[in-house]
Amino acid sequence: METALPGLRGRGFALLIAATAISLCGFTAALPLVPLWAARGGVGEFGAGGTTAAFMLTTVITQLAMPWLLERGGYRWAFPVGSLIMGLPAPLFALTADLGVLVTVSAVRGVGFGMVTVAGTVLAARLVPQDQVGRATGYYGLAVGLPQVVILPGGVALALSIGFETTFWLTGLCSVAGAALSACIWYADGGRNRPAMRSDPAHRSAPVRTSPAALAVPLVLMLVTAATASGIVTFLAIPFERTAWLAGGALAAYAAAVVIGRWSAGTLHDRHRRTLLLLPGTAAAVLGAALATVALWSVPGPGAQPGAGTALLVVAGAFLFGLGFGAVQNETVTLMLNRTGPAGYGRASAVWNIGYDAGTGAGAILLGLLIQLLGYGPAFAVTALVLAAALPLALGRKVRTT
Repeated sequence: METALPGLRGRGFALLIAATAISLCGFTAALPLVPLWAARGGVGEFGAGGTTAAFMLTTVITQLAMPWLLERGGYRWAFPVGSLIMGLPAPLFALTADLGVLVTVSAVRGVGFGMVTVAGTVLAARLVPQDQVGRATGYYGLAVGLPQVVILPGGVALALSIGFETTFWLTGLCSVAGAALSACIWYADGGRNRPAMRSDPAHRSAPVRTSPAALAVPLVLMLVTAATASGIVTFLAIPFERTAWLAGGALAAYAAAVVIGRWSAGTLHDRHRRTLLLLPGTAAAVLGAALATVALWSVPGPGAQPGAGTALLVVAGAFLFGLGFGAVQNETVTLMLNRTGPAGYGRASAVWNIGYDAGTGAGAILLGLLIQLLGYGPAFAVTALVLAAALPLALGRKVRTT
């Protein structure tokens, strides 16, 4: 029965949060490191973005299959197996900066990431009663986002100080440790989590018939905001490589703001039983992207020394965009979960994660091409304009939970 679930205070949910935070440290560290490692090998921004695109392509392909896999026993094993697939190949990055190797290893790791993201989002919702889903997704967002506050800037700084090879080994070990923790959820809380980790959804409720159009708006919003976020995470460190404090500060501001935005949206959702921050979050993301664009327009290229005004705009833009992006993340996922109902959580999670990761991959490859053709400022301006064009989709989305 749903009332028997330990919920937010259960050891199983705590293990999920810990496994997510530790496992995704490997993903977070590699996201800016692999493109930077590739760029150092002389492949250019387009090739560097290609490593992220390959990772996200296999991620999305895997996510398409995840609802089918979850309903065939995958709730129990998908997270630990995915973490192993993501972690074990990571040290191979240290062997060479050859683009073919980097793309291949990234593609393999993307399969594991696709399994972890869908399974983690679903478990965050299934391990708690329905009146805790907003906070559960908020906590899950904290587990994904808080490590980024340290790992996004710290991973780059660590690689530049102790070497990329050692850092790639450490990222792999993180995901392996996350696999071990997630495997213990089945045994936690005296087995009370097991009904939520079985494929039969009858212990929750009957399926809710949901048309594809009901998920289309949150999917599009997730796509465009994730594409813009990909530009910030993938390329921000490259033009500011010689001013590591600025690249690190901007990435830390972005990561901290994502956590704040996502947690705030989850808490308000449970309190008011509706989504409230989709429009304000999208607007904040647009403004943040615009500030970053103005700053990057004045930077001629990698290695340039920014002035104080540019540095302030970069950090402020990254923070404001992160705040909006965090809110959009939680609002879109709760919209999808509410519209499909508990029995459709696997499908909602897959669609949401596809929007997130397809946007991230497409943003990396397209922005890399635009940067090579136009430069950093004009390329980021294009992403800001696309994001602004999606603002009307966020209107009128204060949807009450049924």
